Amino acid sequence: MLDTVQSLDKEISRRRTFAIISHPDAGKTTLTERILHAGGAIQMAGNVRAKREQRRTRSDWMNIEKDRGISVVTSVMTFEYGGCIFNLLDTPGHEDFSEDTYRTLTAVDAAVMVIDAAKGIEARTRKLFEICRLRDIPIVTFINKMDRESQDPFELLDEVASTLALETTPLTWPVGRAAKFLGAYDVRKQTMRLKEGILETDDRVIALKEEVELVKAALPEFNIDDFKAGFLTPVFFGSAIKELGVHDLLDALVEFGPSPRNQESDQRLVAANELSMTALVFKIQANMDPNHRDRIAFARICSGRLERGMKLKHTRTGKTFALHTPQFFFARDRQLAEEAFAGDVVGIPNHGTLRIGDTLTEGEELQFTGVPYFAPEILRRVRLADAMKAKKLKQALIELAEEGVVQLFKPQDGSSPIVGVVGILQLDVLQTRLKHEYGVEIGFDTVSFTQVRWFEGEKIKIEKFINSNKSAIADDIDGDPVFLATSEFMMQRTVEMQKDLKFHDIKQIGIVKNS
Repeated sequence: MLDTVQSLDKEISRRRTFAIISHPDAGKTTLTERILHAGGAIQMAGNVRAKREQRRTRSDWMNIEKDRGISVVTSVMTFEYGGCIFNLLDTPGHEDFSEDTYRTLTAVDAAVMVIDAAKGIEARTRKLFEICRLRDIPIVTFINKMDRESQDPFELLDEVASTLALETTPLTWPVGRAAKFLGAYDVRKQTMRLKEGILETDDRVIALKEEVELVKAALPEFNIDDFKAGFLTPVFFGSAIKELGVHDLLDALVEFGPSPRNQESDQRLVAANELSMTALVFKIQANMDPNHRDRIAFARICSGRLERGMKLKHTRTGKTFALHTPQFFFARDRQLAEEAFAGDVVGIPNHGTLRIGDTLTEGEELQFTGVPYFAPEILRRVRLADAMKAKKLKQALIELAEEGVVQLFKPQDGSSPIVGVVGILQLDVLQTRLKHEYGVEIGFDTVSFTQVRWFEGEKIKIEKFINSNKSAIADDIDGDPVFLATSEFMMQRTVEMQKDLKFHDIKQIGIVKNS
């Protein structure tokens, strides 16, 4: 038993599971490519800004991503570097896909925040940071594009500190700026990692010495406890496109990146090094292989060791689920996973059995918490071009809603289904995927409703409210009722009048509240 525990602890301590987050165009996907290249996971990194026919970034694989040069789904990539197993999750940069990003952050132990050296902190960066803060996720900052005209590094550090209320400690410092940027100086090790040699008499070296003295005098030293508590962010400077500063970032994650954290459940805190295996499904992706109409549930191993062939309890349904072909992913590519440990992310092929927020255990009754649905901000009724494909559309909408592409609401008055999204670009993704993956063409009609709220209370009070507002009630993908309001005023008025009910704009997946 002792050997088993020690072996388990050793494997878990090697795991580094992190997400890369940023404002659009900060260079997040390019940094992802360079990290994979630096880690030896790919032979040639792609370039997001290459010509359309050359766009072959490994993390962006959907047609709409290749066409627009943006990430719209979270990609999962597993690789080894420096004796550690990295699970890298490349999140959507566009704010219209914030739900997918939030759910991804439930599955990671740290985040790398990418900041454009010219633009600094942007609105999207702030929102993502707030999400990380809510979950106490340690943040490593990578200030990108130092090979271009940029703000002064001290100004950037001050902006991070003041805007995000986060202490900053630069662990590297840029050598040169813009076209004269050569790489970075390691503040702690007092070494340089440059793309070419440089003389001690060079103006850049002279400036570097003065700036590093100021850094040491004015900014706090790196403290690993403050970093892991989310109070301090180590900062790295570089250029992803030129692969400068990327190895510094990876080496730091090996050295002090957090190993798998304990996870909250509705019953207790689940420790990563427990012998019993548990897992949380945080993402569903359908049709990654269009030829096979596959459906993959991405699960974060929360504790213990997964073995191929083991039988697990699906706590939402109470049924036994056999893991015949768990897989490690490298964006769209995959390989069979014979075993996996806490911190790893595995893909589980299934036919609609697993949903976002589901928990798998070796028998214990528990449900991991913190996986939300947000009330959508845009509502549209789906208009079908070919009435003969109504059945196909119904099934496709259910599958894509379970995947988290949109939220699906079925009005109780029998009218056509309504889809809800956080951002308008999600509607484009829905339309594109329905056409290319299911052969169904649709349009959208506006609806009179603008607000969606879940509600809870005594069963008799809920039934009375539903019967009195039948035309404004719909069921979500789980069959839970929602109230649809025509305006914010009507929503507030309903809340004031229904004192016996509680209305929510966030639904915790898998947690049943009504009694």
